[in-house]
Parts: sequence; C-alpha cells; structure tokens
Amino acid sequence: MSNKYLSRLKNSSLPELSYRAAQFFLTLRLKSKFFKNKNYINIPGIDPEDVINLKMPELCEKVSIETVEEILSGFIFTLNTDKKELADFEAENRNVFFADIKTGPDAPDIRAVWEPARLQHITLLIAFATQSQNSSSTESILKFAKNEVLQWIKTNPFPAGPHYMSVMECGLRIPLFFFCLKILKLSNKEFMLILSAVYQHAWWISKRLSLYSSLGNHTVCECIGLLFAGAIYKKTKKGVKWLHTGIDILNKELKHQILEDGGPVEQSLSYHRFVLDLYWLAVDFIEKNDLGVTEEMKKRLIRAEQFYGAFMTDQGETPSIGDSDDGFAIAPFISSLREKTEQKRQEITHFKHSGYTIIQTDNHASLIFDHGSLGMAPLYNHGHADALSVTLFKDGNEIFVDPGTYRYNGVPEWRRYFKGTRAHNTVTVDGLDQAVQETGFIWSHPFHAKILKNCEQNDTFLIQAEHDGYDRLKKSVRHKRTIVFLNKTDFLIKDTFSGTGAHAFELNFHLHPDVTVSIQDGWWQVINNSGPVFLKLVDTVGFSLRNGEKKPLCGWYSPCYGIKLKCNLLSCEKKGIAESISFITVICTNKPLEDRIIFERIKQIEKQT
Repeated sequence: MSNKYLSRLKNSSLPELSYRAAQFFLTLRLKSKFFKNKNYINIPGIDPEDVINLKMPELCEKVSIETVEEILSGFIFTLNTDKKELADFEAENRNVFFADIKTGPDAPDIRAVWEPARLQHITLLIAFATQSQNSSSTESILKFAKNEVLQWIKTNPFPAGPHYMSVMECGLRIPLFFFCLKILKLSNKEFMLILSAVYQHAWWISKRLSLYSSLGNHTVCECIGLLFAGAIYKKTKKGVKWLHTGIDILNKELKHQILEDGGPVEQSLSYHRFVLDLYWLAVDFIEKNDLGVTEEMKKRLIRAEQFYGAFMTDQGETPSIGDSDDGFAIAPFISSLREKTEQKRQEITHFKHSGYTIIQTDNHASLIFDHGSLGMAPLYNHGHADALSVTLFKDGNEIFVDPGTYRYNGVPEWRRYFKGTRAHNTVTVDGLDQAVQETGFIWSHPFHAKILKNCEQNDTFLIQAEHDGYDRLKKSVRHKRTIVFLNKTDFLIKDTFSGTGAHAFELNFHLHPDVTVSIQDGWWQVINNSGPVFLKLVDTVGFSLRNGEKKPLCGWYSPCYGIKLKCNLLSCEKKGIAESISFITVICTNKPLEDRIIFERIKQIEKQT
C-alpha cells in the first residue's frame, strides 16, 4: 500500500473509513456498468424556464480583445505545459474508465491535464461578449464558445477520461455550463446536452464530496457546483438536496477555511484568494436569486479581504506563501462581484490566529514574518515547512522571496524541495524539514510555532517566536527567532537554539532572480528595480553566495506553476552544540548601519530577551 493511502488511513476516523468504503464500492458498480455500456444516471427533464428565470452573477473586470483573439486562434490555459502533450494524454485516455487512468512519472502532471478542461477560456469569451457593444463580433465569438463547450461535452462523456478523476474539477465547470445555458443561442438538443452535463457533474460531486480529512478548497469548489446545479434543478428532489447541501457546507466551511483574523487555515495566500473568489461568486448568485441569507458570510469574507489586502503591495503583488497552482475561481482576469474593503497601511500589522506579522518601513519596504502553523490538520496538504521564515519587498519589488510551488505531480524531488525548509528564509537543522513529508501533499509530525514576545519600546519594535519542528529528533532542537525593527528602516534578526547534541545549522535568504547582488566592506547589496537593501551577518563566518545547485537542491525559485528558475541564495552553515550556535543578521533598507550602532543594539536586544 502506498504512503498516500497509509497516511490517509492513519488520519481517518471510523465515519470517514465508512464514507471512503462507500465511495470505493460505488466506483466498482460504475465500472461494471461502464464495461457493460449501461446507463449510470437517470436525468430528469426540467422546464427551460427554470434556467431562464435564474439570474447570472456579475463577471467583473474587462476582458481585452487581444485575449479574445488569442483564444479564437486556439489558445487554452495549460499551466506552462506543452499543449500537445496534454492533448495526447487526454486522447489516449478518453475512453478509459476514470479510475483506471495511470498517472505515473511518464505521464504529464495531472493538474496541468485538468487545467484546459476547466474551460475558463470559454468563460472569458462569454464575459467579453456580455461586456461588448459590437454585436457583429459578439455573435461570432459566442458561436465559437458554443462549439467549444459542446465539443468538450461530447468528447468527454461521464465517467470516462481524466476529467472525472477529481470532482473539484466538476464543481468548477458547472458555473461555466450555467453561463452557457444563459448566454449562448442553443437549439433544444444543445440546451439539453449542457443540462445533462450539469446533472451528471452534480450527481458525481454529491457522491464524492471532499469531507472529513479532505475538507478544504476542494470542498468549496464542489459546493459551488452543487449550488449552481441545485438552483437549476431546484424543482427536483436531487436539486433540492444539492442546493441545501451546497449552501449548508459553504456556510460551515467558511468558518473552517477563514480564521478569526481573516487568515487562511490552509496557510496559502494563493488558495486564500481562490477561496474568497469562489465565495463571492456564491454570495452574488445566492443574493440575485433569493436562495438564502448571506450577511454573516459577507462579514467573514470582508475580514478575509482585509487580511489579504495587508499582504498586497501597491502594485497588487503578494508573496507566494504556501502552495499555489495558479488556479482561478472563474477565469484569469475575471472575478465575481466583491464588496470593497478599505486597507490602511500600518507600521505593524499582527495577525494572531493565522500567525503573521507585517512590518512597514518609512521608505516603502515591508517585511513579513511567518510564525503560523503548518496548515490545515490533519494532512496539512498545502502548507510549507516555513516556520519563522521572512520575505521582504521594497517599492513593491521582491527582495527576499518565498520559493513558490513549481509542480505538484511527476517530479517528487522538486516537490519536496519547494515545500521544504531549505527553500525558505529560515534555519534548517541537519538538512531536515521542520515536519515530515509523507507524500507530495501529506505531512506528519507538524511543527507548532508560538509568539514569545511582542512589544514596542522607545524607537524599536521587537517580536520573538519559536517553533518545535525539530523536537522529533533524537537529540531535539528548538529554534527561536527574534526580529527587531529600528530606525523605521532597519532590522536585526537573531536566531538562537536550545536542545541537546551537536547539529548542522543552515541559515538561508533567497533572492528574487531579478535581484543584482554584490559585496563591499562586508555588506551584501541587493537591488531589484528599487533602491538597494543591505545585508550583513554579524559573525566571523559570513554568507556564501549560492545559485541553482542540485546536490543538494538549493537556490531555486518558481514564479508560476510549471516554471522554475535559478536564484541567488545567501547561505551560512554552522556546526556545533545547539546552545552555542547563533546567527545575527542585519538588514538595512536605507543605508548600512555603523558597526558601533549594530553592537549597541545587539546588547540592548540581549538585555530584552
């Protein structure tokens, strides 16, 4: 049995095991019918007026004519994977029962296979057509969209092919099917074909909902599908159940997904944005069609938007904390109607529940300190082992970066690296991660981080936190990081350790690939389309500059899914007894501090801590 299934079993309750068993036997029954060419689902007829009377949620932001022309010329979203490779895999498995499809190392990343089948290029065409005043071009665009969606449905009959392996993907397609029913000029036969696809997708979701240890953003996607399908089929028993289930779980999961301070339980900013957009889509659809009450939902969403906004630069960029698969709730460049939130920049912004502190300097730099958890228990699927890591922006440009994600599937060594501790701006002990990677998505022995001090005194702000990720070692180690913000522009970062035995300690700071780096008088100067930032290790042992190494992997950065680049890395390794090891890093976002001032400040810190 694979690590994946063993890890899931270890984290499963009896009700979950029963639920999984029911899904397993359903798959066997479906497979039997598949090979006997029998009907799987009896699809009820409904009055087309039931669809016509529903109102569409609003699709915001303008779609450019250049984007439309690209799609009309054959562009689809592929997550930077070769289009032909994905098409060949899809064609090879089109008539294969979904559970029999092989996704080994020789196959393309299954996440990339699913991306074009979200059909979000069609959503963009529909959004453009609804916004366009040019009726002649609109007609040809909508005709193209109609041919695309009908062709997809015909060539991907349920339950064959890779696009029924994940019901999350089914959930994301249903709103697009609804837009097609509302906007496209369809014959009765074409209308019924899309309606049937909605029903099949929703039925499949209802049988395989991501519950128990699988709760997460997948669940939200699935319930969005049930919400739309339930509204369409609300005069049927199944439709009523889907609608009730979708809204009920969305309400419950919102309190699970979004913490009290508005942060994400999954410890991923990318998935936080994804989940928020799904919820705003749901809110707009529910309100426009009088399907329920959304006031409490909106209150929590506004809090979550304020959290997300605190991480955003003036250019709209955010660090890639945690996993990211570059997924969109509706489509790239498109969002649903959101309530506006005001975001006031504060010098110190502290998020107690989600575990982040953001420090803004007087010269437009911002340092983000991660003292949060690994992610969402019990599997921690999208969290990274980044306890006590920092990222740094200046003038909206990334200086110290979170590494990103690169890929989920097919490259296990790279998946381990990008999730792991060495890829983050923190300290690695004995080359190990702060938690144990069981699979590409499952962690065990999760670390716990906590704030020890958080105070302002005179002209300084001090925050101190520790994590217990290396308590699991035979000779355990605790890592404590103290960050002092002084002069409104400068930082001192002190890393200390407690524990037993001798270990190897490695401190890393990853620089954005666009950063230029040089050293003078002991100071590393880094520049990325903004004024310089100066970095110095106060020690007889200084930083060494590394870049894109493979044994071991270090000095890599992923700007988007499927792409990895070499990046510079300032690294320092020390070996010794935990209590005898420390690192003191000085970061100046304006100009280098004098050594005299640095040592005075260090003495002050030691008295405070």
